[in-house]
Amino acid sequence: MADNSYDIKEAPERLTPRIDQRHAEMYYEALRQYPNDAAIDKESEKRLKRKLDRRILLLLGICYFFYYVDKTTLSYAAIFDIQSDLHLQGTQYSWLSSIFYFGWLFWSIPSNLIMQRCPPAWYLAFNIFMWGVLLMCQAAAQNFAGLTALRILSGAFEAIADPAFMLITSMYYTREEQPTRISAWYAWNGVGVAGGGLIGYGIGHMKGALASWRYEFLVVGAVCAFWGIVLFLLLPNSPTTFWGFSKQERLLMIARMRRNQTGVEHQRINWAQVKEAYLDYKTWLFTLFGFLGAVPNGGISNFSTLVIQGLGFATLHTALLGIPQGVLVVIWIGLGAVANKYMPPNSRTLVSALFMLPTIAGGLGFLLAPTDSYVGRLICFYLTGSYQASFVISLSLVTSNTGGQSKKMIVSGMVWFGSCVGSIASPFFYKTEQAPSYHLGIGSLLVANFAELVLFFVFRYAFKWENRRKEKVRAALRESGVITDDAEGLNATAFQNLTDKENPNFVYVY
Repeated sequence: MADNSYDIKEAPERLTPRIDQRHAEMYYEALRQYPNDAAIDKESEKRLKRKLDRRILLLLGICYFFYYVDKTTLSYAAIFDIQSDLHLQGTQYSWLSSIFYFGWLFWSIPSNLIMQRCPPAWYLAFNIFMWGVLLMCQAAAQNFAGLTALRILSGAFEAIADPAFMLITSMYYTREEQPTRISAWYAWNGVGVAGGGLIGYGIGHMKGALASWRYEFLVVGAVCAFWGIVLFLLLPNSPTTFWGFSKQERLLMIARMRRNQTGVEHQRINWAQVKEAYLDYKTWLFTLFGFLGAVPNGGISNFSTLVIQGLGFATLHTALLGIPQGVLVVIWIGLGAVANKYMPPNSRTLVSALFMLPTIAGGLGFLLAPTDSYVGRLICFYLTGSYQASFVISLSLVTSNTGGQSKKMIVSGMVWFGSCVGSIASPFFYKTEQAPSYHLGIGSLLVANFAELVLFFVFRYAFKWENRRKEKVRAALRESGVITDDAEGLNATAFQNLTDKENPNFVYVY
């Protein structure tokens, strides 16, 4: 259904229950056993959530740690003389930072659609294994051209990571739970920043036949490849086949997802949903969100070490000073998750806007502080990490406000498509001749942050407006004698693989 209405004339008095998911018989059984949320024992649900957290979040978190360390290996290689060893000139280092995202850009949407056709955990594990292999290959690079080719391929294999993490989170957690869980695995991004500092410091002390930066690629790549194997063995593909859970627990796992009204798993690509995704203005707002979030992130991930080194710190001290930067990212993300949890319902956009303010203050302080105020400018640079909390909370807007499996694949892919464009552009704002202030780079961070702050209020207005439209649809259906939002109606629409526009029971969160 392409428009935002439901066919009132053709509608029966009750929506016909229909499940369009893999293993449909188990979904029917879950709805029979738990016909409404009141039938779910709260203590059993709490035990199930704790077990899910232990089995899923740690796997995704450690994966995200390697994911970030993988992306920042070039940043640490920069302070261990990769530029002189490979005779990089002019903007070639900036191109190496950006070219990674060209592979990602090209492969982001096709990879998402392939994931829909495959067991998602196994597809993710394969891609992570290939990250590691290609990272190890980068240790053998002898010139700019060879390293460029390897980074393009690395970007293509990494394109699926964030969409896969978001998909897996949406398969096992309710919309209310998703901001906290996304924060839990994304916080390992900060652990990756700090871990990158420790790894960089350790490699800086290595004395061997190879240059230090080559050891970094080898060590990080080998561990990434190993973790891909671990994920293949341990990460679940479906709630219906999640090993280590009893059948009763898996039925409860499914029944809980009725609240989302977004579907769980569907392996056939629905091209009507693909079309709807591209014609939906919210998709393009999410794409813009991905772009604005990546403009600061792309520059910081590749140039943070050079910015810190430019403040007058020695190479090894620069590597170590990445550690507090990572710790602060974890703290910011944790504070964002806690604030969102204890704020009234539908406060996600407000919390996101709030955590943009320290980033903006830090960027302004870094630009305006005296050039010899090294410690003050370092603290301001650390403050710029608060936008990570805003970005994480806002990712839950994507998972919570998109229904229909194929539409979810496209919308999620487009978020990271926008992120790729921002990541490609951002390194070029950090001009070598502007070191150590990098005022154009920090200026680009500020402009993106201000725009993102405005965007959160655009999201808030848009979702409230969409909910008013949905309520008019439900009111019209009730007037015609069709009840959609009682327990039977919610069961009927929960797993039909309806998009958020098609589903009369869908309510947007903001």
